[in-house]
Amino acid sequence: MKKYQFVYPVIFVQNEDGSYQAIFPDLNIYTDGKNLTEAYLYAKDLLRAYFSYALKYETEYNRPTKAEKLIPKCKSNETIMYVDAVVEG
Repeated sequence: MKKYQFVYPVIFVQNEDGSYQAIFPDLNIYTDGKNLTEAYLYAKDLLRAYFSYALKYETEYNRPTKAEKLIPKCKSNETIMYVDAVVEG
């Protein structure tokens, strides 16, 4: 099987209780975690699951936006990072 790598920007939003939401603006999917590390790991898992499904069912998906376009829109409690997933298809 061929392996594909997908890399997408994620907006990590810190909540008042210290937990984080991880939002993929290009894919309209999100997850969360009780801290930044957990949210990042859940985001990787979510991206892998999303593209496993997309490849299996030949679903169309949006291309990733460059982080430079997202950074100016970020609030003080938001951080942008790239997350990647390797998927066999």
